[in-house]
Amino acid sequence: MEATTAVSETDAPTDRPTETLDARDLPPPRPLKDTLERLAALEDRTVLVQLNDRAPQHLYPKLEDRGYVYETIEADDGVVVTAIWRE
Repeated sequence: MEATTAVSETDAPTDRPTETLDARDLPPPRPLKDTLERLAALEDRTVLVQLNDRAPQHLYPKLEDRGYVYETIEADDGVVVTAIWRE
């Protein structure tokens, strides 16, 4: 699934720049670590779209602690897409 298509299927803002992190082939804990590092480097207006093969359950509390909003959907092709942004 394309990142812009995924964002449009969530409540994430669609008028902001997006960046994609494909974490599907990364072993644990790399998806968590790489996502948090990428978020720290992004401008607050940017929406990060994480592609994964499962819902990032361990990431959610860390996002909440850092003030991020997120939504996870499963695409038709089985890819789990999590959009992460600041309000």
